[in-house]
Amino acid sequence: MSVIIILSTLALGVGLFITWLVHARSGLQIVVDPLSDLHWLPETDLLPLISVIIPARNEARNIRRCMQALLNQTYPNYEIIVVDDRSTDATSQILAELTGGDSRLKVIHGSELPPGWAGKPHALVQGLAAARGEWLCFMDADTFAMPALLWSTYRLALQYQADMFSILTDQELGSFWERTILPLVFMGLSFGFPAGRVNDPTKPDAISNGQFIMIKRSVYEHIGGHTSVKDRVDEDKAIAIIVKRAGFHLVLADGRKVASTRMYTSLPEMWEGWTKNIYLGLLDKLWLLLFGAILGLMVSFVLPIWLLGGLVYLATGGGMTAAAVAVEAIVLWGYLIWKRLQACRAFGISASYAFTFPLGALIFTAMMVASAYNVISGRGVIWKGRRYH
Repeated sequence: MSVIIILSTLALGVGLFITWLVHARSGLQIVVDPLSDLHWLPETDLLPLISVIIPARNEARNIRRCMQALLNQTYPNYEIIVVDDRSTDATSQILAELTGGDSRLKVIHGSELPPGWAGKPHALVQGLAAARGEWLCFMDADTFAMPALLWSTYRLALQYQADMFSILTDQELGSFWERTILPLVFMGLSFGFPAGRVNDPTKPDAISNGQFIMIKRSVYEHIGGHTSVKDRVDEDKAIAIIVKRAGFHLVLADGRKVASTRMYTSLPEMWEGWTKNIYLGLLDKLWLLLFGAILGLMVSFVLPIWLLGGLVYLATGGGMTAAAVAVEAIVLWGYLIWKRLQACRAFGISASYAFTFPLGALIFTAMMVASAYNVISGRGVIWKGRRYH
């Protein structure tokens, strides 16, 4: 057996294992099912007040839909507090239109960002000052609730005795770039922070999704709230770590049936958003950043070169050795595409996007490198018109 075949076979084995491993860690065992609410309806007067707090900075594109969905909740005892974080677009006008019709909605006009604070923690602290709820629910303005969202998540939080309950929402992917890149990003996050370990009190892994976090007020105040993570642009992960280290029960669940999010609509928006988060969010897992970058380069360059090289070698008379190399490359590509087809179904996008993973991996890798460079070089990251160092 030639050295070429040995190397190709070894690469096939390693590639199949890594592909299986990365995709196998992406499951969510706890699923928020809105239909199950029908079997659990306690007396209304026993239900705690839930305060939903939403920071909104230049969210004219999303805020009306977000508010209308929240005002349509089946949970009977809640309030909505929106912090207009010094928006310069039509966010303020839209909120003014909405506040006249429902006493459950209150709008707070945010104050100037003080030194040492990131924008989102500062906005949430301002919203908390007006909140009266026994449970606090932090949501992003680009997240859209199904009518049973609060009912379903509150029920499961009690069922699992959670002190902090967060969900991964369904992702609305409208553009080519969203469909090419974001499924790979979320796969990477699921690999780095598997829900099984996050939900295990004996494991140190902790993360939450800032698109939806529900937490007991007593727990939130015990850990110092968002003041304890005031300078973090990855405040959702940071506060999850503090909650778990303090001995409270953190639960991360699949909430795709009860909420959806449209994070970004273009490649520049994705670039700004993810280069803000990736490096800072992985400071305690730099091995994952390095692994992701290497894997991205392998998928983007090595796999195509391997397949193309094998086919060219075969076409130029490489014989059985070339045939073996080409077949092994095709096997790995086939397995990868099959896994990406499964991801396409999960995200509700065309199966054709299963073939764009080399391009998506390349851009995702570039985001990781840019994020690390911006922080290490001192350039800082930009988000919502503010620069953070």
